[in-house]
This record gives sequence, C-alpha cells and structure tokens, in this order.
Amino acid sequence: MTEEILESRKTRISSPVKLGPHDRTVLDLETYVPYFLSSINNALTRKASDTYLEKFGVGIVAWRTMSMLAAEPDIPAARICDFVSLDKAAVSRALTTLNDQGLVESNQASESDPRRRNWRLTSTGYTLHDNILAIAVRREEQLIAGVDPEELEVFLRVIRQMRLNVEKL
Repeated sequence: MTEEILESRKTRISSPVKLGPHDRTVLDLETYVPYFLSSINNALTRKASDTYLEKFGVGIVAWRTMSMLAAEPDIPAARICDFVSLDKAAVSRALTTLNDQGLVESNQASESDPRRRNWRLTSTGYTLHDNILAIAVRREEQLIAGVDPEELEVFLRVIRQMRLNVEKL
C-alpha cells in the first residue's frame, strides 16, 4: 500500500506516510501537513484563549469575531463565519456575549427578516480590540522569530493556496 500511495503522489518531495509497526502504512507526523497545521493552530488557540480570557475576559472566538468586525464593520454573522471559518453557533454565542458586554452593536439589515443583523464594534469594543491586537502582534513576532522574511512570504503564499484548496476538499 505504501508504494501505491508514494507512486500516486507526484506533488511533493517528502512522503506523508511511512512504513510503521507490523509493516503497516502509517502517517509520518514529521511530514504530514494537516498534522502540523492542526498542531500549531491548537497550541496557538489554546495559549491565546488563556491569555485573552485572563487579561481581558474575552475568549478566542470572541477575539476572532472582534478582529473581523474591526477589519470589516457592519457585516452579518455569516460573513464572520465564512471568513474566519468558525461555526455559526459559536459566532452567534460570541456576538451575544460581546453585545451583552457592550463591545458590539447591531442594526437590522433586512426589513423582511428581523433576525438578519449587521454587526460592528462599539467605541469600547475598539478600545478592547486595540489592547488585544497589541498582544496578538507580539505573539506573532515571537512565533516567526528566526524565520527569514523572504521565506515567510513564500510560506504565506503557500498557506493562502492551501486555504483555497480546503474549499475543494
């Protein structure tokens, strides 16, 4: 089976599989891209959520929601879900919590559907956003420390392409 997988894979130099115990084909976690993406994301998310909750009382989903609203004010929850790849229920809960805290506000986007709302940060929300943003940028600086700037740009092009490819899976 390993030979079949290796033979069919002409898109990369290293293999995502290797021969494991009992001569079985297993994932090679040192080269399997989804493992790295998931592992890095899980570690970043967990640590960011802990930091933001401790310092600001806001979790990672709320932060991602706020970040999106700062970049694109007056948008519906569906736009946040699509761009940030978050579950609709999670974004809805985050918006409710942020609204209760006075960090976001909304207006009715459609007269025919009163449930459809466009959301934006309040001035208090922007202040909190700016405080969290400073920490987020410092965290990114620590994450990319030691990475050559040109290699980082190549990585960003690759990861953007992967994001487009995810839609086709």
